[in-house]
Amino acid sequence: MAIMFVLSQYVELYFIRNDLALALKNLSVTMLSTVCVVKAGTFIIWQKYWKDLFNYVSKLEKHQLYKPDCLTKNIIRKYTEYSRFVTYFYWTLVTATVFSLILAPLASYLSSFQNKELNGSGASSYPEIMSSWVPFDKTQGWGYMILTLIHVLICFYGGGIVANYDSNAVVLMCFFAGQLEILKINCERLFGNGEETVSYREAIDRIRICHHHHILLMRYSKVFNSLLSPVMFLYIIICSLMICASAVQLTTEGTTSMQQIWIAEYLIALVAQLFLYCWHSHKVLHMSLQVDSGVYTSAWWSQDVRIRRSVLLLGGQLKKKVMFTAGPFTDLNIATFVAILKGSYSYYTLLSKRGE
Repeated sequence: MAIMFVLSQYVELYFIRNDLALALKNLSVTMLSTVCVVKAGTFIIWQKYWKDLFNYVSKLEKHQLYKPDCLTKNIIRKYTEYSRFVTYFYWTLVTATVFSLILAPLASYLSSFQNKELNGSGASSYPEIMSSWVPFDKTQGWGYMILTLIHVLICFYGGGIVANYDSNAVVLMCFFAGQLEILKINCERLFGNGEETVSYREAIDRIRICHHHHILLMRYSKVFNSLLSPVMFLYIIICSLMICASAVQLTTEGTTSMQQIWIAEYLIALVAQLFLYCWHSHKVLHMSLQVDSGVYTSAWWSQDVRIRRSVLLLGGQLKKKVMFTAGPFTDLNIATFVAILKGSYSYYTLLSKRGE
């Protein structure tokens, strides 16, 4: 049903293609609807791999929390609390966006109704929540009521998809960053403070545990990236256009105050959504580049030559970086976020000059 609704939005876009204002309004929502459908579809199609990833996260954290290690428990507690904060913040933002999307046309209509009533020209036409095609008269009566109900349900459905998918993805990024920090601390504690007596077998076991921990993190970060990368590739392309379209709408003459408020809130939500991905992906990359320093700050000098060779091999393994991508062409980091904003501004400048 969601796919059919998105197709109806593109059909409506074809019919209103000659009206730039209506086309931009349609595009700003239709593209986001497309991303929602892709997120839901890929989550269902690749559900097996998502479950495997979630099971790994759960088992690893339970195993770590079972051990009497205060440092590890403290790191898990910190990134868990941070993940909850991000989740609550993002759900609040999505909820506000959904309600503003639903209520803004009504507020705009009431405002225009009052103005026209004062001028004696009568009420304006009923506004749509979203722009979509239907095979019946949607401008009045039962047709308008049915379409409004469909739009409200689709808004809540799409908001739920976005909030669930994005919060899951960002929390998993927090998990990888936190686990890399735990791995770094474990590497620093490989041989104690240098005065601790560590047998050859015990030292090898500690190195093996760190090595195995990093291998699993690398494996599942690649699984996560394979699930996220195609979706983010589509989203980054669309996000540039959506930000541009929203900016053009915001500065177009004739836009009412209520419409400007809605567009501004919608624009903030787009930028915040993109920033969350780029920022947390950048944090994972930054942490992965610091893990190998834990090996060299350990008391490796207190061990014999055989252990030092194993430490050197471990350091080589830990130099591998964890990077999340958006398709085969770009990485998810702060530089990409800035580049998208610059590109959106360039598109906005081009459309503004064309409008003049």
